Amino acid sequence: MIRRTLRATLLLAAVVAFPHPSPAPLIYKAGEGWTYEPYGSTGNWQKTRAKDQLEVAEQAFEKKDYDLALKAARHTVKKWPLSDYAPKAQFLAGRSLEELKKDEDAFKAYQTLLEKYPKVENYQEVLKRQFEITNRYLGGQWFKLWGVVPFFPSMERTSKMYEKVIKNGPYSEIAPQAQMNIGTAQEKRGEFTDAVKAYEKAADKYHDQKQLAADALFKAGQTHLKQARNAEYDQGIAGKAIAAFTDFIALYPEDKRVAEARKNIDGLRAEQARGAMEVAKFYEKKRQWSGALVYYNEVLIKDPESPFAAEAKRRIEFLKSLPGVSAASAPATNAVPAVPVKPQ
Repeated sequence: MIRRTLRATLLLAAVVAFPHPSPAPLIYKAGEGWTYEPYGSTGNWQKTRAKDQLEVAEQAFEKKDYDLALKAARHTVKKWPLSDYAPKAQFLAGRSLEELKKDEDAFKAYQTLLEKYPKVENYQEVLKRQFEITNRYLGGQWFKLWGVVPFFPSMERTSKMYEKVIKNGPYSEIAPQAQMNIGTAQEKRGEFTDAVKAYEKAADKYHDQKQLAADALFKAGQTHLKQARNAEYDQGIAGKAIAAFTDFIALYPEDKRVAEARKNIDGLRAEQARGAMEVAKFYEKKRQWSGALVYYNEVLIKDPESPFAAEAKRRIEFLKSLPGVSAASAPATNAVPAVPVKPQ
């Protein structure tokens, strides 16, 4: 045991006393990140002029050596941040990160470019690249933990990226679709209320773009429709969906989706009638005759042609015949009911 310990101690002393070069040491430089550099390297990729440094990055990018391109581009920006070459270098850093499949870092690099150099010549191209990156995340691409490990898709983070795109170019050609895509991302999250707000904002803000505004209003109706299908007693959602589709039909009567909108309205009214029937049965089960009568009558108001209408009429006549339920306390058929109290 003592012999092995002594041997290990001597070996460690030899390593310390006679250091040997590492073939590829890991080097960290602020603003540039971790890179590998061969032993004995004098940093021949580093130049003394911004122009020459950018050329190193550009040549490396052309050769598809994206690691070197990224390193050289970042070095250009770090050492010559106020030079005319810095914006091009920052853009090249973003492009290199894209090629390295580091989309979130690329998006951030482009964001830095737009914030630090707002007069960059290819501003619109940068916006489009941010938009395309965010579209990939909308399509289900996973965000990466520490920029390396695929972790999870996130529609919340995707929405925030679209918001930055819109803020960067509120009147750009991609801003309207970015606003629409926020609605799509919120739908995927199951946040239907936020999705509707996003669609309504698109319809309002870009009303001069007729097709997009029509799409936005129709999508708002569809999103309300999804909510209504999951709302057992909250018939107000169905009412909002009907209102959205009704506005769509009024504003865009020539749109090919008008027939679908009308069909959706019919279905929603039937759903409202079904919901009212469920509430009426609840009140009747509790022997709260007045409440039951109000909701049975609401079935007739919401959709007099629904399959529930005939049953509602029968229940109304039956309840009116019960002792203690006067005809005066029952609403007239098709009368507008009072604002109901939602059952607990």
